[in-house]
Amino acid sequence: MDKMTPRQRVLALLNGETPDRVPCFSGMGNITMTGLEQLGYKFPHCHEDARKMADLAATSYKLFGYECAVVPYDMCVEAEVLGCQMNAYEDVDQLLYPTIKEKAIHSEEEISNLAIPTDFAGKGRLPVVTEAIRRLKQDLGQDVAIGAWVLGPFTLAGQLMDLNDLFKLSFKKAALVNGMLDKLADFQIGVCKLYQAAGADYITVREMGATTDILSPRSFRQVIQPNLKKISEAISGPKILHICGSTNSVVEIMNECGYTAISVEQKNDITKTRETIGQKPLVFGNFDSFGVLSSGTPELVEKTIIKCLEDGVDAIWPSCDLWPVTPLENAKAMMETVKKYSPQKWRRAV
Repeated sequence: MDKMTPRQRVLALLNGETPDRVPCFSGMGNITMTGLEQLGYKFPHCHEDARKMADLAATSYKLFGYECAVVPYDMCVEAEVLGCQMNAYEDVDQLLYPTIKEKAIHSEEEISNLAIPTDFAGKGRLPVVTEAIRRLKQDLGQDVAIGAWVLGPFTLAGQLMDLNDLFKLSFKKAALVNGMLDKLADFQIGVCKLYQAAGADYITVREMGATTDILSPRSFRQVIQPNLKKISEAISGPKILHICGSTNSVVEIMNECGYTAISVEQKNDITKTRETIGQKPLVFGNFDSFGVLSSGTPELVEKTIIKCLEDGVDAIWPSCDLWPVTPLENAKAMMETVKKYSPQKWRRAV
């Protein structure tokens, strides 16, 4: 039997204490079609309406016991504030996450002239997200941990301008790119503090654009790490750094950034990660949210979760956003497996 509430469990882990078992939560999108259909909401409307955004975020806890509620849902929030135009796909029947339909930066001159609005807190959809956090805190804050997330500076830059151009300029004109990333880091610090003031218990910084498939560890250390450290040093409270892909080559650099925990996906070898950074740092992950949780069977979910526990993760944490089409039986299998096996197999169990 659980001895802690989901909120107590997650915050105990993030605050350096020992919870009763491994938490199962995320710092990324946590919605399902089941929850959306139960509410009768249209997904595009949930991005512009704080009440609907909060209601939808709460359904995963209510439906299968997920130990968090997280907003926002899409990668366009900060980019809109900085001049990009979003496509919410309001005229499309199937569920699609918003994307950027018009970039804000098209030239090197515009990179140099990038300006952060001083009144950004009232711009774009930031007021919607902060109000959704307040609502979640009021409605669920005694039961589950409330999370929010921002893009890492490099990933945000990839929203503002063509990603291929960004990669090329990172090598050819590093000073130009670093100047932009420094401004974006300051902006994201402000957004993080805004979310924390609204009631977010923890913040996840998602630097998924800094893939090691293109950036070498040396480039990662020179271009990516300084701005991630800047954010970490500037914000208090629990914070998680998430990077997609094969992160074993940069996991030591990630750990040096100073976050409460690092989040990795299924391409990361947890055993090697532990050999590299040791047993003390918190590592969250590392199973495939699509191939296992969305497309697999309850039996595959159970097998995968047990493997994650045996490998030494500190929290069962999907590789990315929950796929909205995730079957409810798979989500329930995830939670049931964690409750059943984590007290036996968790390396931090006492």
